[in-house]
Amino acid sequence: MPRHKNYLPHGVIPAALLPFHEDFSIDEASYRSHLRDIAAVEGISAITINAHASEVASCSFDEQVRVLAITQDEIGARMPIVNGIYSEGPFEAARLAKMAHAGGASALLVFPSGVYTFGQRPEMAVDYFKRIADVTDLPLILFQYPLAGGQGYPLTTLIKIMDAVPSVRAIKDWSANPQLHERQIRVLQSRRPPVVVLTTHSAWLLSSLVLGCHGLLSGSGSVIADLQAQMFRAVQANDLATARKLNDRIWPTAEVFYTEPWVDMHNRMKEALVLLGKLPRAVVRPPLMKLSAAEIERIRQALVAAGLLADASVAKKEASLV
Repeated sequence: MPRHKNYLPHGVIPAALLPFHEDFSIDEASYRSHLRDIAAVEGISAITINAHASEVASCSFDEQVRVLAITQDEIGARMPIVNGIYSEGPFEAARLAKMAHAGGASALLVFPSGVYTFGQRPEMAVDYFKRIADVTDLPLILFQYPLAGGQGYPLTTLIKIMDAVPSVRAIKDWSANPQLHERQIRVLQSRRPPVVVLTTHSAWLLSSLVLGCHGLLSGSGSVIADLQAQMFRAVQANDLATARKLNDRIWPTAEVFYTEPWVDMHNRMKEALVLLGKLPRAVVRPPLMKLSAAEIERIRQALVAAGLLADASVAKKEASLV
C-alpha cells in the first residue's frame, strides 16, 4: 500500500466527509469525487478520514477498512492519509491501528475514550497510547478535547503521554480554552523533538493560528480548504492584513457550521456541498437527522456571504433587467 514515509503532521489537513445513499450505504462514487475535490486544493498537506467528519461513530470496522481502501486508491499516491482511531477501549483501538497501518495510512488521529467522561487517571491515558504504539510505528496525533467534558487530558497528562510514547508527534487541539490553547502551543512545540499543535478551533480560526499553531485539522476543510490554506499561508508570512480579509470570508461559514447543536456541524457541511453542487445529497446516518429548510437557507446565505456561491435572487433580478 502507498505510504508517505517519514511523514510528520503539519500544515492544513482537511477532514473528509462521507457521502451516503438514501438507504444509508456509502456512496463510493460521490466519496471519490469529494476526495479528488479536496486533494486538488493547493497548500493542503494531508487528508483525514474515518473521523468525526465522516460520521465514524456510525461506521463498522469493515466500513472503515473500505473507506481507507477507497481513499488509498483515489489519492494515496498523491498525499498522506491520516486515519482516525475512534474506540471506547484500547484493544479495539489497537485493532484499528493495525488495520490502518496495513492499509497504508501515514499517521493516526487518536480520539479519547468515552470512558473518560467518568474520570481518568494519567496512567490510563498512557496505557491507551502505549497499546496503540505497540502495534504501529506511525506518528500519532492526540485529539485533545475540552477538559470540562472529562475526555480532555490535563497538560501534565499530555506530557506524561509524550514522555512514554514518543510516536505522539502532534495534537489536534480542541481544548476550547484560549489560555490553555496558547500554553499547549508554547510548551509542546518547544519540546525536543517538537510536538506539533494542529488547531481545530475552526469557530475562531484566525485567533488560534496567530498564537503560533503549526497547522490545522478541521472538518470545515471539506468545504473551505482553499480559504483555510490561504489563511494559513498568510499567517505564516505574518501578513495579517490578508489573513483578516480571508477571515471575513471564512467567518460566515463558521457562524453557521459551528452553532448549537454542535452535533450537526458536519451535517451542515454536507448541505453546503449540496448547495455548491459538489454532492448529490446530504444524507446523514441516525442519530443525526435532516436539517430544516430554514437552516439550509441560512447555510446558503453564509456561502453567498463567503463569496462561494452566487446569490440566486440577485442573479434573477439582473437577468430580468437584460
